[in-house]
Amino acid sequence: MKVLVTGHKGYIGTILTPMLITRGHEVIGLDSDLYRHCTFGDDPPAVTEIEKDIRDIELTDLSGLDSVIHLAGLSNDPLGDLNPDLTYEINHKASVRLARLAKKAGVKRFAFSSSCSNYGAAGEDMINEEAPFNPVTPYGRSKVMTEMDLAGLADADFSPVYLRSATAYGLSPRLRFDLVLNNLVAWAYTTGRIHLKSDGTPWRPIVHIEDISRAFTAVLEAPRDVIHNQAFNVGSNDQNYRIIDIAKNLKNLMPAYEIEYAEGAGPDTRCYRVDFSRIATKLSAFNVKWNAETGARQLHAEFERVGVSLEDFEGPKYKRVDHIRQLIEKGLLGSDLRWKNM
Repeated sequence: MKVLVTGHKGYIGTILTPMLITRGHEVIGLDSDLYRHCTFGDDPPAVTEIEKDIRDIELTDLSGLDSVIHLAGLSNDPLGDLNPDLTYEINHKASVRLARLAKKAGVKRFAFSSSCSNYGAAGEDMINEEAPFNPVTPYGRSKVMTEMDLAGLADADFSPVYLRSATAYGLSPRLRFDLVLNNLVAWAYTTGRIHLKSDGTPWRPIVHIEDISRAFTAVLEAPRDVIHNQAFNVGSNDQNYRIIDIAKNLKNLMPAYEIEYAEGAGPDTRCYRVDFSRIATKLSAFNVKWNAETGARQLHAEFERVGVSLEDFEGPKYKRVDHIRQLIEKGLLGSDLRWKNM
């Protein structure tokens, strides 16, 4: 199958792309490479690629494709909050335009990287894919808006599918420290303290990026009637945690580290427990291989091997919003988040 992966040089894309190639798919990448200076360890694998902003995709870029996996976009709540109008322009409008062009080009399957952030302030009840949306950030709202518009494009020849991933964790060539488990392990390794920025009470499901990648390969290869215009929560029921429980589990693994709270730490409005039964039932090829314990061990071992410093961790290299701000301040990136030399 010939597949376009947008955002193939990002946190998830650098894991998903080689996985697809290993499974025999022909992969073309599309990425503006905003994080070209943010590589952790080895460089991302090289593939045939188009270096382009997703807002500038043309019909010819999509010619001859069987499927599109759409990962590209502003990737989390802090980055989405930087300029909400730009978040909607990139995450929503450009995504819908891409899907329309893909449909026009004859692409049959369009897998959209959505998010459990769609559920937002959902409370403590377990919620499945039929739960009402309640996003509390521009990032979450942009994902909801895109899902709704993509559903309107679904027909006998074009099958969108929406993967609502839990909060990601795990190693990647384009590592991020602005994710809860990655952040807690990095704080612990570099300072000896497990640092909580909230009061730890909110519920949050988490999932390893390799398991997210397996979900994308599963929907790509599943029969059409299984995935057509369907949403799938991506994760596992046993990885719904309160943030404080993630911290306590980390301390159990590494007793020398102490738990501490940031000054003024309070509750987070983002609180949701998610039911992942649908993906486990309907996509037999999907299975979760990681959990918080194995993920934390993986991260800690690599931080120790590489020798991650507090400067690395707290600096702009591995925090998306700080890196973008730095590129703008240096005059390399315009306020519209396009490279000035492209």
